[in-house]
Amino acid sequence: MESRLNFELDGFILNQEQLDSDGLELTCWWRRDKVEGTPQRCIRGDYLKVYSEGGVHGPGPPGVNEYSAWSRVLCGSRADAPPALYSHGPLLVLELHTGPTATNATGFVGNYRFIDRRNFETDGVQVAETWCDYVFHSQANRPAHGRLYSPRYPSSYPSNVRCTYHFSARQNERIKLVFEESFLQKGDESCLNRADIIKVFDGRTSSSPVLAMLCNEVTGYEILSTGPDLLVQFTANSNIPGQGFKARYQFQMEDDPNADGDINKKSSTTEAISGLGPAVSAATSSCHQVFSSDKSKTGKLTSPLYPAPYPQKTQCHYDFLARGRERVRLVFEDFSLQRITDNIIDCESMDSLDVFLYVDGRLEKMASFCGNDIPRPIMSNGPKLSIEFRGIYSSRHSRGFKISYSFVEDYGIATGSQLLEFPCAFVFNSSERGRGVVTSPNHPGLYPRDTECNYFFYGNENERVHLHFTYFDVEGVVPCEAVSASDYVQFYSQMIESQSHRHCGQLKELQVTSQKNFLRITFKSNDRLDATGFKANYLFLRDSEMHSITMPNAIDKGLYFTLKLLFRIVLFEYLSSHEYYGLENGNLSVLLGLIK
Repeated sequence: MESRLNFELDGFILNQEQLDSDGLELTCWWRRDKVEGTPQRCIRGDYLKVYSEGGVHGPGPPGVNEYSAWSRVLCGSRADAPPALYSHGPLLVLELHTGPTATNATGFVGNYRFIDRRNFETDGVQVAETWCDYVFHSQANRPAHGRLYSPRYPSSYPSNVRCTYHFSARQNERIKLVFEESFLQKGDESCLNRADIIKVFDGRTSSSPVLAMLCNEVTGYEILSTGPDLLVQFTANSNIPGQGFKARYQFQMEDDPNADGDINKKSSTTEAISGLGPAVSAATSSCHQVFSSDKSKTGKLTSPLYPAPYPQKTQCHYDFLARGRERVRLVFEDFSLQRITDNIIDCESMDSLDVFLYVDGRLEKMASFCGNDIPRPIMSNGPKLSIEFRGIYSSRHSRGFKISYSFVEDYGIATGSQLLEFPCAFVFNSSERGRGVVTSPNHPGLYPRDTECNYFFYGNENERVHLHFTYFDVEGVVPCEAVSASDYVQFYSQMIESQSHRHCGQLKELQVTSQKNFLRITFKSNDRLDATGFKANYLFLRDSEMHSITMPNAIDKGLYFTLKLLFRIVLFEYLSSHEYYGLENGNLSVLLGLIK
């Protein structure tokens, strides 16, 4: 059986390149109980075809007919359906197909509405003879803020397109860019494996440092430029395009304390807290501070009167604001808050220090610390981080806290050479160092949320890479997939490769050896929960060192090779743990070469 629901506006003509500025678009919100079929192979069961645009396809009048190309096919349960469907222009057709076998599927029910597509027009100036290239100039007679969208938003963007959005501010201005919604592809794959991607460059050209690479699904992602130029590049090459993105921008004065409304709103809210009493009003007002990387890249933060006890009924708020590729890093040097009970179940009923991050555009509490245990180092998931200190009780034994803060671009990773082509990527070359240590961001502290870091190991032509993880704690549940909201670590033998086993959880033993002379590690965290990451020793080994031993018996040969390789790795790790850095690469190779 085939039925067709055709909602069409009379009097409007669809042009695939650019719709009339007065055109309307159709949106459908729907509740779909179940349409029998497998999402991966919807054509074989009951399914719903979606035609997002009309036009002339073969004989007959303009519209949708048997020659028309559909944009997507839907089946399965409510979880498999998008929350809304949007047309590319003034036409949308839903075509229901049912198979020959009777099922208990209940079909679908939904609402539709016609919306004005002028609500989704980019505020920049379109570059002549381009479809989706725009420039945004800061001018005295124009608003300092505006919006930008992917092509055809809120409908799906077309395949095989590249769009650029170039922002140019005036002297002493910077650009703030917030991706309110970005729905490119479902899942949590590495952006290096995605065909649809948004890159943000901290400058005028694509050779500038990369501030962000966005793929999959992102909301409330904020970017702050370091200079007056910013470039956004959107590339879509997948066969199944997503909805796209909507974002807002703002030109901000470099030293304007009122530029960031989120921080000012939070600070004013904290200052309005009542019940502290006049005795501590001076201490309370003096401990609300904003730390900007424009002023200083490092510094110290202490509780009021530190190292003397802080006053009772003290409440302080601290905001940190980074720019560009920077993240905020906090290292606790001293921590001693008043405890009213020996059993700490949570910190709500005692003096505490709370750390807040911006997640999906909202301020959310990451962690609360109380008592006398020094917290692990913390790193922000973006350019902002906030702290609230609540010292209600205090005592003569409560020293408070001392924190060393810094705005870092290296994610707290001390080894390898950092690349500017990615937000977080490091290269390890055998020609520069034959062995060493590699860690997750901010290790041994908590790794940052919403972060992807890649590590590229390049050996010589006849070498392989061996990794031995001496510590592994990555939040997640095996098989470490998106459905379980797991962070993960993956290993690849090629730069671009999608099929690879994921690793997460707490692992006591993990060793990896590359197939050839290249190895890529991808670490990816989401916006939930935290862990302390990983630490591994790496070693470049020559193929001749791994395969040159000849033995008369194949079993004996394999055993001997295994023992030899194990001994070499143990020796390498012993030297690493005892910091035998006097052995340079050449001397190390000679020493290892003696083990035959």
